[in-house]
Amino acid sequence: MAREYSIETCKTLGARFRDAKLHRPMRVERYDAGRELVYDVTEVAGTNTARIHAVVETFVGGGFAGQVYRVKVTEINEPDGAIKGLEVGGIYAMKILIPPSTFSRLFRNAIYWMGFQGPFQLQVNPIAARAGALWQKFIRRGAKIRWGDEKTVVDIHATFVDHALGSCGEFSEWVDGRTWRLEVDDHLDFLKKWRRGRPVEIDRLGSPEYRAKYEFMHEFVTLMHDMGGHEFARQYEWSTCKSQPNCLKRKGSENNPSGGLVAVDFRAGLALLMFLPMSPGDFKLIIKGLGRGSLVQFDRGSIKQLERFIEAHHNDFADMREMLAELKASERIYRDSVPDITHNFIRLFYSGRLWSTLFDSAVNGWKVRNVVDDAQAQKLKRSKTLTVLFYLIGLIPFYGMSFQRFWGHANWREHYKGIVTSWDYLKRAFRGRIAEKTIVWHRSDRIDSAGALSVAKSGWRFIWYLALSILPAGLHRLLTDWEYAKERLFNMLVRPIRLYFNSELRKQWLYEMVTDGQKKHILSNEDAEIILSQVDEPFIQKYLKSLAVHICTLPVTQVVSVLAAIIYVAMHPEMPRAQAWGIGLGIIALFQVVPISPGSLVRGLYVLYLVIRERNFKDYNIAVFLGFFKYIGYLAFPIQMAYRYPVLARFMAGHWANESVHIVPVFGESGALLEHWVFCLFYNLPLTIRRRIRKRSLLRASMAKRYWHIGLCAVAATGIFGIADFVYLGNAGKLPDLRTIWWLSVFVPMLCGAVVTLGCGGATLVKRIVGAAVCGVAVGVFYAAVSAFFGHSSGILIGEITTNGVWRIFVFSIFSVLGSIITEVKLPDPDLK
Repeated sequence: MAREYSIETCKTLGARFRDAKLHRPMRVERYDAGRELVYDVTEVAGTNTARIHAVVETFVGGGFAGQVYRVKVTEINEPDGAIKGLEVGGIYAMKILIPPSTFSRLFRNAIYWMGFQGPFQLQVNPIAARAGALWQKFIRRGAKIRWGDEKTVVDIHATFVDHALGSCGEFSEWVDGRTWRLEVDDHLDFLKKWRRGRPVEIDRLGSPEYRAKYEFMHEFVTLMHDMGGHEFARQYEWSTCKSQPNCLKRKGSENNPSGGLVAVDFRAGLALLMFLPMSPGDFKLIIKGLGRGSLVQFDRGSIKQLERFIEAHHNDFADMREMLAELKASERIYRDSVPDITHNFIRLFYSGRLWSTLFDSAVNGWKVRNVVDDAQAQKLKRSKTLTVLFYLIGLIPFYGMSFQRFWGHANWREHYKGIVTSWDYLKRAFRGRIAEKTIVWHRSDRIDSAGALSVAKSGWRFIWYLALSILPAGLHRLLTDWEYAKERLFNMLVRPIRLYFNSELRKQWLYEMVTDGQKKHILSNEDAEIILSQVDEPFIQKYLKSLAVHICTLPVTQVVSVLAAIIYVAMHPEMPRAQAWGIGLGIIALFQVVPISPGSLVRGLYVLYLVIRERNFKDYNIAVFLGFFKYIGYLAFPIQMAYRYPVLARFMAGHWANESVHIVPVFGESGALLEHWVFCLFYNLPLTIRRRIRKRSLLRASMAKRYWHIGLCAVAATGIFGIADFVYLGNAGKLPDLRTIWWLSVFVPMLCGAVVTLGCGGATLVKRIVGAAVCGVAVGVFYAAVSAFFGHSSGILIGEITTNGVWRIFVFSIFSVLGSIITEVKLPDPDLK
């Protein structure tokens, strides 16, 4: 989602750039809402051209493939005839194939260059962009054949070139839809079996939206392979874990889980290199690509296979024969526009047509990116020598682009001349650059509106901000904006405390989360109404207070870890400072990865305090266990609320999962598979486990209780440890401690816990866990006695044996209980065959 910022401030800064009256155009990274754009477009379904006026309504977002807007067409001049699908007043999706982020653009272009040895063609080559649009038209028709409805693929209407951004673009159908809604499902074990293709009773399966999207995307991938769109199918391969947002569900289809699904994205962002897989599914795709002879994959399709598909359904494609001819011509030019040594290697040595296309496409690309003007483009097209020289100049580190612009574009040439010949122009150029850069900072939330206008007026402040701009946006603003820093510290340290004591503030907090959830489509309007109608109920307030306590514990681990690191460094003055601080940083890192941390201990103890104070275990039976664990503990109360307030619980778990997973680059995108995994792991899995345990408890109620096997397990485990002591004593001349046989000290007690819980018959879960703990204690006591026996003849001190015995009792009881719990959790559903 786009960050909130002041469009008026960006307009003011843009005016400052124009006031500088520079010869060069303003650098533009993306457009703001309200911006009117004018493009010369070409129809995809034909050859008609038109001039379109469109107003940006919303910046939807951007990634490696480009940036997407919701626009409204206000005027169309059609000298050649109507553009099919476009009309005045219509709402459309406009995608411009250049990322809004500089880092994304550089990374994408670098990966593409490694694969194809040329610039990113969808951005700089109108014919390449058109080839992709034509492929989409054919895939849309194929979808109509497969499902009887071409609306399962978004329609594309026209292509164009945006000379301000220096990129190709396209107008498509606007889809008013959403990604999946996170669904409550306490039958994840059945869903897992279904995913593996095994027979499952349909009435026991949950997650209907998830299953519908899974099936649709798999069938869609099959269709694209049948049509020859092998590398287009990569956009919908489920196993890449990032393809799910490419399939939306249209609004108005809520009552039908499988209805309204539509494929919306056919423009890949990153090339798939054989040696650089970037998702789990890429390994499989690389192997399949090698089988087709593609060492590098991006958006290549098989025209021959497409023709066979068309021939098999010739009546359905009768009106697309001319488009097929255009696609074949466009594909030839597109593929010959880059060296692409993995496909063109031999042809590079003899094909004059290939080299001619390479030169022409290079010049056209420079023109699209505004590196050359029309006059220079014509000169370069007439001389291959000049084209090669121009290309080589662009390879000069840091200054190559500037040299190319000086040579190739009259406006830029005048600009650079003005900088070196006029002190006044140099100052104006500096002011213009400040305005451009400040707009970027303001959009990325590095600086607020007032700060942006202030920085734009001060060269020294700009230099200070520029030096800090290498930092992450949040840290950059924290160091440069005192009011922002105070607000963040207040939200971290004071607001959680106020939330605990102020019920009205808790209500406002919930209202804000609900509103945000509606914007992100993880909460329907109906569910929002249900949640807000329950906000005054006592239990809701109790849970919100507990959530406030959880938030209060957020900085505890960080504070303790930093203090521990500082204390360690201070207590070791003899150690070299670099080594001491290195260990200190290691201490901080260790605190971040341990499953139970100071913060989670505080949180868990608070829940335990509530259980004792209220003498109420039932309403905290999940939270009291999850609260002690780091990260998972933040979802303890949302999960706990599931049986009393299922709508609110689902939303809260979805909200926290959404917030936590989005810090992960690429894979953390809203609607992607990682988001669903996190939600299921922290919300649906505990519900599934609870359901299974309850069901087994009912089945065990008629069984006899057994405890006699606990003693046998303890004796057997003691025998194993006794043999280990005997062998070690004979080889090393001393008894082993727990660290020496750590693997045995973990495995044997956990095995005992598993055997105990499996053999307890009709005993309740609590008694099974207590039985496992008793077994662990017994093993510790018996093992201490065995060690004392062996140690007596070896002269080992009783005190040492006693100390080891106490540790054994403690460790064995813990691991035995853990083995019992893991076994109970892992036992399958009794009805799952």
